[in-house]
Amino acid sequence: MSENATALREQILALAEQFFNQQFAGKAFEPGTSPVPVSGKVLDASDLRSLIDASLDCWLTTGRFATQFERQLARFFGVRGASLVNSGSSANLCAFSCLTSPRLGERQIRPGDEVITVAAGFPTTVNPIIQNNCVPVFIDVTTPTYQADASQLEAALSDRTRAVMIAHTLGNPFDLDVVSNFAKKHKLWLVEDSCDALGAKYNGQMVGTFGDLATVSFYPAHHITTGEGGAVVTNNALLKTLAESFRDWGRDCWCEPGKDNTCGKRFEWQLGELPCGYDHKYIYSHIGYNLKMTDMQAAVGLSQLKKLPSFIDARRQNFRYLYERLKPYEDVLLLPESTPAAEPSWFGFPIGVREGAPFGRDALVSELESRKIATRLLFGGNLVRQPAYQNVKYRVASSLARTDYVMRSVFWLGIFPGLNETMLDYVAETIDGFVAAQKTGGFMPVLQS
Repeated sequence: MSENATALREQILALAEQFFNQQFAGKAFEPGTSPVPVSGKVLDASDLRSLIDASLDCWLTTGRFATQFERQLARFFGVRGASLVNSGSSANLCAFSCLTSPRLGERQIRPGDEVITVAAGFPTTVNPIIQNNCVPVFIDVTTPTYQADASQLEAALSDRTRAVMIAHTLGNPFDLDVVSNFAKKHKLWLVEDSCDALGAKYNGQMVGTFGDLATVSFYPAHHITTGEGGAVVTNNALLKTLAESFRDWGRDCWCEPGKDNTCGKRFEWQLGELPCGYDHKYIYSHIGYNLKMTDMQAAVGLSQLKKLPSFIDARRQNFRYLYERLKPYEDVLLLPESTPAAEPSWFGFPIGVREGAPFGRDALVSELESRKIATRLLFGGNLVRQPAYQNVKYRVASSLARTDYVMRSVFWLGIFPGLNETMLDYVAETIDGFVAAQKTGGFMPVLQS
């Protein structure tokens, strides 16, 4: 790059920072008027600067920023490799699909094989199992951790079981001691869906490093964002190669975009029934996809990653603050608990309305929403009751009674770093007034700003 171009680039980037600081200056929160989002991206001027820096390369697809982001993300996890994809859902698809590779020999997952998972969660933890013609086997969850009930694993096991694929729901790790030992005992693959749990730990070890593969999401609701985006994380070199093959059209070649002959014998391969010397860049060993991330997205992720520790701290602090404010209502509200030995990286604050409470979840959610406090249900509730799964082959290993409770009575509130104590106080005060009115049958008080 010429000296003049470098100077112009720096001028553009400096102006971008000025623009961000002027255009996106924060506004004071006004209770009842300003929204309290359940989640959202937290960006600053450095993120915009990084985004524009990447765009000025005019490379557009995966490039230098993606390479740096993958390396730094792998370093954050302390693993061998992180492979960027275009969403957390794609990460799940890519991670599970790579386990169907013939290169895994007798451990290859084949159509009709069973995979243990949970029904109380997000659909794209389960969908890759179905999309690969395998059979999900559902176990129940525990409350109020909302994690897989690991005591049901042995009952779910059959001679067709080949893997366990479970999410760390809302940033709270599932029982990794029991689940990982179960997987090792029965020689099963373990895929950790860590999309909600970036930075969580279990017994001091980073979540996402216990299984064979893990996935993360960079959607705006998550711990850091690239807009759309995700990653597959693994400490296994072969699985990394396979995941990237499925991500990159199913090709056998592992050259990065714009690179040639990384293997040193591009025109010397003999694979399948192709003629010897067929260009390795166009040899396909898997039925793959194109799930790559753009370099502009990676540039934002690289900038966001620097802020991840502070984001995690803010989520934990907001969780503790809201928990203490809501403790007086434990007689009617089931407040969340972390899994023993876990250090959650909280994604949200789940609340269950107890059986016998003088109100139901829907009434409380309606009140919160009417006061501009956003809420979310715990994803699909019970996935087997969703319309999409009515004609899908699956097996249920228990009654899923607690999963049905989640479907009927649980919702969650935001605790992301964009919220402050003033906002959380407003949330708690709204619940104060609602619960008091429901207990007495009296009139709902007007909150003071």
